[in-house]
Amino acid sequence: MARKIKNYDLFSSHAWYVPGVKGMFGLVGWFLVGSLLGGIVQSILSLFMSQQAIIDYGMIVVYPIQFLPAMVYAANQSRRNMLFDPGYELDNKHFSPYGLPLLILVTVVMTFASMFAFDLPNYWNMQLTNRSSVLAKAYEMFMEIMKQMTGGVFWSSFLVVAIFAPIFEEWLCRGMVLRGLLTKMKPVWAIVVSALFFAVIHANPWQALNAFLIGLVMGYVYYKTGSLLLTMIIHFVNNGTAVIASNIDALKDYEDLYWIDVMGKETYMIVFVVSCIVLAACLWVFSRIKLENPWGNIDRIPPADETVTPAE
Repeated sequence: MARKIKNYDLFSSHAWYVPGVKGMFGLVGWFLVGSLLGGIVQSILSLFMSQQAIIDYGMIVVYPIQFLPAMVYAANQSRRNMLFDPGYELDNKHFSPYGLPLLILVTVVMTFASMFAFDLPNYWNMQLTNRSSVLAKAYEMFMEIMKQMTGGVFWSSFLVVAIFAPIFEEWLCRGMVLRGLLTKMKPVWAIVVSALFFAVIHANPWQALNAFLIGLVMGYVYYKTGSLLLTMIIHFVNNGTAVIASNIDALKDYEDLYWIDVMGKETYMIVFVVSCIVLAACLWVFSRIKLENPWGNIDRIPPADETVTPAE
């Protein structure tokens, strides 16, 4: 039976575009075009809205626009390729032997463990930053931007950072980039390269380290399950916690929110060790999922000329 493609479907309408390294750079280019377009839209909004209103609500419009050129490009490439080239599902459901509910629970626990475990290298990164006056000044500017994104109107910040970001960034970084790389290189390198890609698109060295580390975790989960839903949940829990924490009055007294400062070094080191153990245990759970294909649990879709339409 011929496969029906749904318009405006983030999954089925992009399945036949399977980018390699060259295609990854192409997507970066279109993402930069989207960022420029978002900046233009923000400038137009400034003609009709106050600066505070733009800070509070502008990203609801600007953020999705950044991804539109890449999405349109990928959809057009997919339509062009679908007749003769195989596609690969963006969202798959390889959850055996556990089932989705248990893996969601493991995913949430693993995300919190990752947040506490990865806070230490982030803290060290900040310490290195403070040794350079130039980097320290840039870091202050970055933190001011982050406070505007997460410390404004709560529902607006939560919508952009915890809902929009997981959907659009997972579509790009795991659904498009990692899915494509897995079919063209060894899985370990595909996961590493896609995590580097995830770090680079954050466009600053302070988020990049954490993005790379959590990108490795999400890459492995996607490799073993093929599920964008699970990687979106990781992204949602990570980002949502950051937004909530930034709006808790007791935590606003900390200039830079690091758990080692909040808990104290001795308590944090205990939490760090426990978190590393929990993270390793959760990754072990995912390691027991059997791979169906050499490139991971991502289902191949035959090109249209291989599908057989049943007789009338």
